[in-house]
This record gives sequence, C-alpha cells and structure tokens, in this order.
Amino acid sequence: MTLDRKRLARIADWEAVAVAASLPWSTSATSILIVVWLLTLIATLDVATVRREIETAAGGLPVLLWLLAAVGMLWAEVSWFERFGGLDGFHRLLTIPLLLAQFRRSDNGMRVVYGFFASAVILLATSWLLAIDPNLTWLHNNPIYGVPVKDVISQSTIFLICAFALIWRACDLLREGNWRLASVLGGLAALFLANMVFVAISRADVAVAPFLIWLLGWRQYGWKGTAIGCIAGIVLAAGAWASSPYLRERLTTAVENVQNYQATHVHNDVGDHVEFLKKSLVFVREAPLIGHGTGSIADLFRRSAAGQTGAAGVASVNPHNQIFAVAIQLGLLGAAVLLAMWIAHYFLFRAAGFTAWIGAIVVVENVVSSLTSSHLFDFMHGWLYVFGVGVVGGMMLRDRTIKSAD
Repeated sequence: MTLDRKRLARIADWEAVAVAASLPWSTSATSILIVVWLLTLIATLDVATVRREIETAAGGLPVLLWLLAAVGMLWAEVSWFERFGGLDGFHRLLTIPLLLAQFRRSDNGMRVVYGFFASAVILLATSWLLAIDPNLTWLHNNPIYGVPVKDVISQSTIFLICAFALIWRACDLLREGNWRLASVLGGLAALFLANMVFVAISRADVAVAPFLIWLLGWRQYGWKGTAIGCIAGIVLAAGAWASSPYLRERLTTAVENVQNYQATHVHNDVGDHVEFLKKSLVFVREAPLIGHGTGSIADLFRRSAAGQTGAAGVASVNPHNQIFAVAIQLGLLGAAVLLAMWIAHYFLFRAAGFTAWIGAIVVVENVVSSLTSSHLFDFMHGWLYVFGVGVVGGMMLRDRTIKSAD
C-alpha cells in the first residue's frame, strides 16, 4: 500500500504539471486534467496531512472563505440554482490546502512551474507569428489580433508573470557573473513585455506593472533598487508610449470612455465599470455585515438596471472588483477574510529568493488586477492563482521544513 501511494503521488505531481501546461491554452483540457489530478491526489493524502495545512493561515483562510459562502446561501433571496451558481466561484479555493500538502512533501514543484513557463513560451511564439502574419489562420480560430486562444486579459496576465519571473532570474545571474544566460533570459523577458506593449495588453496589467517594478527593485537591492526600478519604469513607460500606437490607443480610449461617461453616463467599456462600482457600493451599504447572500449579485444588478438607460441600464452579473464580488454576497465579514487570505499568501512568500518571488508575483498580480476584475471567480485567473499559491507555497513550506530539520 505504501508503494502504491508513493507511485500515485508521483503521478499526481505529473498531472499537476499537465494542468499548469494546459492553463494558457484550453479551458476544457484544464477542467478534465484538474478532475483527474484531484482524484489521484486525494488517494495519496490522509486527514492529518490535510488538517495540518488547513490549520495554517495560508491553507485555512481559503477554506474559511468557502465555508462563509456555503453558509451565505441560506440568506440569499434568489433561487437555489443561483445560490449554487454563486458558490461555484469559491470551490477552487478548497484545492489550495491540497496543493500545499502535495508540494510540501514533493520535490517536483519546480517542474510544474517549468511546465507552465514552457507552455507560455509556445503561446508567446504563436502570438508573435500571428502579429507578424495575421493570415496564418491555421494557428488559431480567435478573431482577436495576436491572441491565438482565450482573450487579451488572460494572455497579458500570463506574459506579465513570466516576464517578471525572468527579470528576477536574470538579475541573479548578473550578480553571479553569468552574463550570457542573463542576456538570454533578459531578452526573453523583453519579448514577453514587447508583446504586451505592441500586440495585446490588459489595462489592468498596466496598473499591475508599476507595483511589480517597485517590488522587484526593493527585494533585489533595497532602497537603491527601488530608486533604480522607478527610474527604469519611467523610462520604459515613456519609450512604450512613444513607440506603440496600440498602447496609446488602448489608454486614450479608456480616458475618453471615462470622460464620455462623466458627461452623459453613456454605455461604454470603462463607464460600465465605473457604474458597476457605484452600484456595488450601494449594495454593500444595504447589507454591510453579512451581505445579500451567495449568488445574489446578478439579481441585484438586474433589479438596479430595470428602467434605466446608458451605463445604468446594463445588467451585469459581475461587479468587476473582487472585493465587491465577495462583500456584496458575504458583507464586510467576507471581505475581511478575503483580504486576510491575500495577506497570508503574500507573507508565505516574504522570504528572499527566486521561488518566493514567483509566488509574490502571482499574489500581487491577482490583488491589484482584482480591483478591476473578479479574477478569483474567473476560470483561468482563478486557477492560475490557486496553482501559483498552492504549488509555490508548498515548495516554500518544504524548504522551511528541510532547513528546520538541519
């Protein structure tokens, strides 16, 4: 039985690699692989192992948030179909303690990271090929320029995470005197960032990038690195603005949308987001402590849009803000647990080193981008966060266990 469990554990590790590699490409494949991975992993875990992770803040707070959402179905004034639909977004949080347990005991965590990175590099090459020659229709069936699969937001998020991971590793190599490999990794990071600047970028990641630049400089070189990072960020931003008509168009359109919304409350992309945030604040004020219940978001927006025109008449199913997406349903209590979870996960990666930096990127990107999106409830972004925190967090816990044993 022991040998069988060890063999299943190795299989579960490789299935986690497959999940990570599929994530940039296919929702269907990822869904199937996650089910297979879970069935294999559960057969290798015992209650004591899982309980150890749930008793920590990093593993327990996601479970607590799910429990609040499950209980929150009781006071929601919508159909049970909508209540269970609202709970769906919280389910993946339950896998975080399982991943922490899996990769606390396994030495294959970096293979999961490499699997995701290799898949992202293939996606990068495909995106550039399509950008250079959009007629290569055999590469994709997605009408969005330079985006072979999924959407601009997903691709931009993946590329941003990979770019900043590569920059950290290049900095380490420069410190070690390995200029050749540092140049290769730095050039690859530049290709990821250039794709965002010239091909496809999410406006949310425009806001995320300055935070990562500041954090990278601080973690690498302290205050000196922070100053260098800020200067480099300003120079790069100016260069990107001057050289990329695409980037200028994306940002100026956003500004124009805000101005048009302020003038006439017209229905447009950015104006709708602003209207959703205003309505969300009203919803939270109506039920501040425990919220309107799990699954109530769509009904609240539907009723608030009745008889309205312009942006106010859009019946959203999503407030486009993760904190509001939780607070509307579970009140300030749920929002407090969400914030505590983010903080616990960031502190899991507070140590120095490349592994900790990967985890920090995943958490910071999710927190900042969730100000304009409900990314934990989105399929790709939600699973990217769960696997990023779970796998890399498990690696950090394994390192600490080994060091304490020594």
